Amino acid sequence: MSINIEKIRADFPILNQKVHGKDYVYLDNGATTQKPIQVIDAVSDFYRKTNSNIHRGVHFLSDQSTKAYEAVRKKVQNFINAEHEHEIIFTKGTTDSVNLVAFSFGEKFVDAGDEIIISAMEHHSNLVPWQMLCERKKAKLRILPFNKNGELELDKLPGLLNEKTTLLAVTHVSNSLGTINPIKDIIETAHKFNVPVLIDGAQSIQHEQINVQDLDCDFYVFSGHKIYAETGIGVLYGKEKYLKEMPPYQGGGDMVDHVTLEKTTYLDTPFRFEAGTANYVGAVSLGVAIDYINSVGFENIAKHEAELLKYATESLKKIEGLTIYGKAKNKTATISFLLDNIHHYDTGMILDKLGIAVRTGSHCTQPVMDFLDITGTVRASFAFYNTFDDVDRLVEGIKKVQDMFA
Repeated sequence: MSINIEKIRADFPILNQKVHGKDYVYLDNGATTQKPIQVIDAVSDFYRKTNSNIHRGVHFLSDQSTKAYEAVRKKVQNFINAEHEHEIIFTKGTTDSVNLVAFSFGEKFVDAGDEIIISAMEHHSNLVPWQMLCERKKAKLRILPFNKNGELELDKLPGLLNEKTTLLAVTHVSNSLGTINPIKDIIETAHKFNVPVLIDGAQSIQHEQINVQDLDCDFYVFSGHKIYAETGIGVLYGKEKYLKEMPPYQGGGDMVDHVTLEKTTYLDTPFRFEAGTANYVGAVSLGVAIDYINSVGFENIAKHEAELLKYATESLKKIEGLTIYGKAKNKTATISFLLDNIHHYDTGMILDKLGIAVRTGSHCTQPVMDFLDITGTVRASFAFYNTFDDVDRLVEGIKKVQDMFA
């Protein structure tokens, strides 16, 4: 079976419009994916018929809303093959999930002099929270480097791991280089030293089937808006043995067991980590997005995106004066590049006027850019609704940019 691209694109109304008078080419999927009509309609329908705050109401709409919210928790459990439903915690997104672990895990398990390992290719969301934790707890942050091809130097990992290491946090897929890291091997190495591992899945959850039990990761985090759902909803998966020991990240309603003016006790996981009014509509959108992804099939998605990556890479390599950054052997459908003597921002601005959306800048990975000795790149990131015609439009646009600066 292969992807029916015409049918799929018909499901994404935003793609079927003109921008600056041109047919729209959206190649900024690494930042956020567009939403299928099934998700859009489900959100609208929920507000029309079901909307009510969850867990605390005894009336019909609150009951229906609560059931819808908790059904998505079960759906996410199945989607990533978590062992327990209560290991799924809803958050605002990847950043919120990482911060939750950095605070709660850090409060319980990290002491002065302990060490945390991250890679040098991390998004700021999987870097800054660990820096803040280390400053707060007087711990040390250690860095696993990567090479010029954008591949982690895994031979150096055992030398970083020791009895002081309390956590390793690493991205599954680099948002700026496209590198797919061998996280199962990384997790196995860390576990030999009894070190738990957090995986940033923001750039992988939409491209391949995730099985957290097979990976044996201790935490896995991702955002709904990267996988065709709404913004403001995310997931933290954590192994039960850690979650039950971690203190709450935030206090408020819906996470308490008993409250007096002198003392508060908390509910068990997952509710102890979901303070306040949850983004229950966002959760519903995530459930519909998961259904949509499953209907297309990850095998079909992976095949189509691999073909797009190969075609785009070969096409861009033929353009004289274009340099690709991120040449790992195992990559997702993301290509970062620069044109000789043309600033990435100028390239992006001109492509926009041609109806082509790309991302420019450091992509929230400033240390990566520092290592490469550049200020930023142009990034084209693909999804399964993109086409070979989109690639051709990008190539044509790049050549027009070069002509303008010639």
